[in-house]
Amino acid sequence: MAHIVDRWYRSVVGPDGKTRQEPKPECGQGMRYRVRYIAPDGKEKSQSFPDRKKREAQAFLANVQADILKGTYVDPDAGRTTFKQYADEWLAAATTDLLTRDRIEYELRLHVYPVLGHKPMASIQPATIREWARRIQESGLSVGYRRVLFTDVSMIFNAAVDDRKIISNPFSAKSIRRPKPAPTKVVPWSVDRLAAFRENMPCRYRVAVDLGAGCGLRQGEIFATSPGDLDETRPVLHVTRQIKLVRGVLIFAPPKGGKSREVPLPASVAGRLRQHAQDCPPIAVTLPWGTLNGEPRTVELYLTNPAGTALTRSMFNSGVWKPTIRATGIPDDRHNGMHVLRHTYASVLLDAGESIKALSAYLGHADPGFTLRTYTHLLPTSEDRTRRAIDTAFGQDQADDDPAAGDGLETA
Repeated sequence: MAHIVDRWYRSVVGPDGKTRQEPKPECGQGMRYRVRYIAPDGKEKSQSFPDRKKREAQAFLANVQADILKGTYVDPDAGRTTFKQYADEWLAAATTDLLTRDRIEYELRLHVYPVLGHKPMASIQPATIREWARRIQESGLSVGYRRVLFTDVSMIFNAAVDDRKIISNPFSAKSIRRPKPAPTKVVPWSVDRLAAFRENMPCRYRVAVDLGAGCGLRQGEIFATSPGDLDETRPVLHVTRQIKLVRGVLIFAPPKGGKSREVPLPASVAGRLRQHAQDCPPIAVTLPWGTLNGEPRTVELYLTNPAGTALTRSMFNSGVWKPTIRATGIPDDRHNGMHVLRHTYASVLLDAGESIKALSAYLGHADPGFTLRTYTHLLPTSEDRTRRAIDTAFGQDQADDDPAAGDGLETA
């Protein structure tokens, strides 16, 4: 049973029947009061308090008993685990892919452990997080990168709460605010710029532009596209894999989010894929599937390097994309990376009246809300839609050619 032990005095009953306090041999040494209780795991726990702190000991015991009854008990000893010890254990047990684990381990080692790694979990308070946030801001890290750090570190603290290592996540405090990025809007390419860029792209890689701007594929998905992904019964492209670089080794993996999808295959893109297959026959490439030790899988790829092996992001970006950017006279900045092809795809579909929900599915976004937030500025305004609707209903071309058409409307 839970109780409080007085380590300095014991109660004895005198000859007169009255109880008095008698000092023990250890009286005056160390902590006076020791709270003993049985934790939910069946182990006996204790907590010591100094002289004149009996009320604090009683309050502690009362809180412990209440937490045990409510199922919210947290072992005080668990909070003594350092952040690095817990984070290393959490990372080792994480079910995320190897590339994500490597990224988080790198982030923790460079930007988190130097400040928080040696601290006991229970000692990390909102003030500690604010200090860490200031230090990584002063180190010159970008807002976007600091937001990723906030998300990953907070995720670890959430896991610690679930594992009853700490009572609450310090990131949940109102005084902790994630870095806010400066509002930016994606800028798609015009049709003329896209055509000029494609023309300057080496023929061997030109179809990458078509798959990005014509089907909305991500870079890794473009590199992994195969003639076998074209549906023989209807005009769609099955996006079932991507190529990833994990610890210096290329692998096949499911698309981002682990979900395959179908994308409408325009006749123009299908024609260019057929022509590309004639000019540069697809090459069978064998890579492990899913993990470094995954089962080898052989896929015919539209795009390979001159040696007949799979493309890597770094090789393509530096050796193909950037030279074509410069040759076309397009600014060589982060706004004109390969992802701009997806933005252009989204822009064309929205301008044609496609719904956000459908666009989100084609792009492989998990949340249509993300698609809306990213591309809301590209949506045609209500005024644009009104003009187009009326022009279509009234036959704009006919009205422009026949001045009398306007008079007829006025007299109707």
